Amino acid sequence: MKKLFLLCSLLVSSAVHADELGNILSDNKELLFDYQFQSNELESDKLSKSWVNPIMLSYSKNYSTQFRDRTNKTANYRIVIDQPIFRSGGIYYAIKYSQILRNANATEITLQKRTMIGDAVSILFNLKKNKLEQQKMRYLIKNDKIDIRQKRDSYDAGLLDSSFLDQAILKKSQDEATLLELELNLLELKQRFSLLSDKNPEGLRLPILNLMGKANYSAQNLELKRDKLRAEQSAYNAKITTAKYLPTVSLQGQYIDGDLNPLYFNPSLKERYYNYGFSVSMPLDINAFADIEASKVERLSAAVQVLDREDTVEEEYNWIYNSLGILDKKIALAKKDEKVYKNLFKLTKNLAQAGEKTSLDADIMNNSLQIRKLDQRIYKIDKQVQLLKLYVRVENAI
Repeated sequence: MKKLFLLCSLLVSSAVHADELGNILSDNKELLFDYQFQSNELESDKLSKSWVNPIMLSYSKNYSTQFRDRTNKTANYRIVIDQPIFRSGGIYYAIKYSQILRNANATEITLQKRTMIGDAVSILFNLKKNKLEQQKMRYLIKNDKIDIRQKRDSYDAGLLDSSFLDQAILKKSQDEATLLELELNLLELKQRFSLLSDKNPEGLRLPILNLMGKANYSAQNLELKRDKLRAEQSAYNAKITTAKYLPTVSLQGQYIDGDLNPLYFNPSLKERYYNYGFSVSMPLDINAFADIEASKVERLSAAVQVLDREDTVEEEYNWIYNSLGILDKKIALAKKDEKVYKNLFKLTKNLAQAGEKTSLDADIMNNSLQIRKLDQRIYKIDKQVQLLKLYVRVENAI
């Protein structure tokens, strides 16, 4: 038990390939996530270069009929550059902001994908659990039938009140209804799985997950990583907002190639020439202080969100750790009951051979023995489902 809890990473059994779990989603789902990743990369690239102003190209041609004897034609071609080269650090912060935003969005998409993978794998576990529960109910129904037969014999002999027989019949009906519910639930699980994956659930091998260490879980937790990146993103945004109200230095330049106006001919003028210079500007905005303070509040809020997420991550881990401990106790109890029923089955079988008990009594003990064996397998699946809740929140789990 202790060795299990000391394992420091989520593992998959040697029989399961590491990529089998990651490729469980349908082709369409995988394609959608690929497009999200590509879109994030492209949008981030665009944002990282947003501080570079476009170079404006223009061409114009004008016609004038001012002269009586002819129509004058003039053409003009311009290349205009107006580029900020200094924004009191705003350019640097904008580049860093875009890089952090890229990573934060990529982490969010990864989390969404792993959550969907986790949903699909959880359904696989529940499909297996459902089949085990159906086996368990069939054993219970066998015992119900034997119980009804025994109570009917006792009732016919006048040894038992009718209410006991009624209760036995009612229990059998309830167990049969539960079996039907399980069959309906099985169909629902298969339908839900088909919405996530185009693979045959019967042909997929389930992973064997083990508990990872708390430190590793915290270090690889995608939600915590995302919130830390969002906090860093808010910090850079606050700096960008402040820089927006500080001095900006820009370079301007024009290249002009145009026909001279024939009405005002001047031999000293050139058709091709440059205009260039620089400007220093700073906005005086009445809302500047409020805008800067709002960005600082957003930064502080994001920092608090990280602290809150750290507490949540620790509580999630502790809750799953404790739930695994309870499930281990249930498994141990089922094993103990298995030994008891195994001995009772042997004893009852021997008594039946000696004529002191009936074969039905032996069947009841055997059915109860099989039920407790199935319970152990069901509890182990419950443990895997709990561990899966950790797996879907971390990266590089397999």
